[in-house]
Amino acid sequence: MDNVIPIEFRLQEVEIKDAQLFFLFESSRFFEDINVLVVNRRTKEEMQLPSEKCDEQRALYRVSLPLDSLPVLDENIVDFYVMYQMNEENLLKKKIKTEYKPIEFRWKWDGKKRVFFIPYTTQKGFFSIRISQKKLVAKTIDVDLSEEGILLLKGFAFLLDGEKGLFIKSKRLILAEINGLESEERIFEYPLENTSNKDLFLYTSDETAGFLAKIDVKKLYEENRMPALLQFHIEFFGEDPETGEEIVIKSSALKLKKSSKQSSIIETEKGPARFYIYPQKKKRNMRLRMNDYTLKTRAVYFIKGKKKKIISSLRKKKQKVTKKVSNKLKRLYYIAFGLVGKLPVKKKTVIFESFAGKQYSCNPRAIYEYMKEHNKDYKLYWSVNPEYTDIFDEKGIPYIKRFTLKWLFAMARAEYWVVNSRLPLWIPKPGHTTYLQTWHGTPLKRLAVDMEEVHMPGTNTEKYKRNFTAEAAKWDYLISPNAYSTEIFARAFQFNKTMIESGYPRNDFLHTDNNFETVKALKEKMELPEDKKVIIYAPTWRDDQFYKKGKYKFDLDLDLEKLKDEIGDEYVIILRMHYLVAENFDLEPYKGFAFDFSSYEDIRELYMVSDLLITDYSSVFFDFANLRRPMVFFVPDIETYRDKLRGFYFDFEREAPGPLVKTTDEVIGEIRETQAPDYCLPDIFEPFYKKFCYLEEGRSAEKVVKTVFK
Repeated sequence: MDNVIPIEFRLQEVEIKDAQLFFLFESSRFFEDINVLVVNRRTKEEMQLPSEKCDEQRALYRVSLPLDSLPVLDENIVDFYVMYQMNEENLLKKKIKTEYKPIEFRWKWDGKKRVFFIPYTTQKGFFSIRISQKKLVAKTIDVDLSEEGILLLKGFAFLLDGEKGLFIKSKRLILAEINGLESEERIFEYPLENTSNKDLFLYTSDETAGFLAKIDVKKLYEENRMPALLQFHIEFFGEDPETGEEIVIKSSALKLKKSSKQSSIIETEKGPARFYIYPQKKKRNMRLRMNDYTLKTRAVYFIKGKKKKIISSLRKKKQKVTKKVSNKLKRLYYIAFGLVGKLPVKKKTVIFESFAGKQYSCNPRAIYEYMKEHNKDYKLYWSVNPEYTDIFDEKGIPYIKRFTLKWLFAMARAEYWVVNSRLPLWIPKPGHTTYLQTWHGTPLKRLAVDMEEVHMPGTNTEKYKRNFTAEAAKWDYLISPNAYSTEIFARAFQFNKTMIESGYPRNDFLHTDNNFETVKALKEKMELPEDKKVIIYAPTWRDDQFYKKGKYKFDLDLDLEKLKDEIGDEYVIILRMHYLVAENFDLEPYKGFAFDFSSYEDIRELYMVSDLLITDYSSVFFDFANLRRPMVFFVPDIETYRDKLRGFYFDFEREAPGPLVKTTDEVIGEIRETQAPDYCLPDIFEPFYKKFCYLEEGRSAEKVVKTVFK
């Protein structure tokens, strides 16, 4: 069983004792044999270190690094990678992430080499060691802006200088005004209180390292010309031990986490004012913007709004021009594809693609995994959207980035394509290529030619049907999960070539791996509580609710707050939104109860850990039925969906294998029904199972491969 969750390694502890660096990291998966690669960022020299497993319950590993083994240059950085084996063929490596912790306090001064070894967190959040003769450290930990206009800033700051051995007397906070040229003008100074807060307590007993600054930004606004944009620094005051001369050293701009930004409208003597604390986009430098919020300012905002509308209009015109250029490029690509397709075929080469190259999932994945084990003389590659390569890198799966020149040659010369959704119409199929279309669901909603009206953006009913059937004409084989689907696919797709009525290969897993050990292992990987039952909520998208082509809206009508209050002691809920839905739901208020697994790579593993499914009109319930577990259909808009948007192929309200409900209270009631000791699936379930799931018994991938890859 493959793990679709990306492997992560997180730093837990760092310690430098004598001449040894010790660190502890946790893995998201257990490994018996795991090493750490130490890489010199400047020279690229590498050194491998063994790790020691130090906890039987958690995947914790301890590593020891002799500091003498690190080369000392004027200024150097050492990075750490964990090396791990996912299968027999691929040795992978990944950097160690850190939390926002002041690990810099674990620094070590080497008197012989005259350098500091300073652990630190890189800007991208990874663990590294800086080797340097001097270093100024200044970081923010917490920012809070009150309704009264008081800004509290907590952090830590210290100066290391082994060469001069500076004696630091004091430090202060500097607010420097930034003008349009990014240069600093006015300076505002604030004292710092020394504080050893709980965030620093585990790392240092030095009470002068932590600081607390209290800034009356309301008063600052009232006493100075506005608007203003301010940047934060720490300034150190000390003296040279040799000359006694006073030295002033200023830190670079303090950084701010993206999640810490704050904004507030506050009444002042000058009228209402807006105070906004935020990180700069790329550098993450902390900024404070202050400006009035009078009628004049609002007028400016109004003008800016008008300006945005004008810009938006110009963008639309630009998009039209871009579309014309894009169409010409597609035409050139089509011609190039056709020419390359005349080159000799690459025998036994297969290109797989799932959901436009965005996933390693579904039927193509099941067929790939079967062929990898049983058809070792075939060359297997994945077509992948360049923004979604992580999982393929993680698992060591060979892939080619979609729409690149290399991809064009690979696709045009491959003997086989295995795809689960439509390819762009402007991609021609070479005569030597066998195109296996696996599709991705049992049809409940009307498809393609059977749709009376199309409400999707960027098309109309006639154009949609014409394009769909033109693409379907390229398919040589089409997988069907059952006889019911075979009849619909043939008509709706106007498909008249070879239909493989085999059941869906992706559901083999639900039969071959349905056991306690698999569920337990998956829950651990997903970090779901083992002592609670799991509900999966997997709704579909609505054709007429969209932001733009390919990006659909979704209103979460299910009341998570009420669910949490009523069943949160016994259940957790995982959300799996359709891949076309553009929403990102804020689940922070339901932390520990609701989890967003929309980007989880393969839904089959979410089915496996779930005790109950809540859905609407999504075809997921046909697959979930293989597990013979309860289902609830939450359909508050069923009349609109049934009569206007799509329509159904069968009497959904009468034949659905579970109750149909319209409110959250009804959902909760049905969930409680399943807890009864004498609960059993509804009478309709067995006829449903025999009609839709009868072919799926764990051998569908084998049937498909033996039919297509003779």
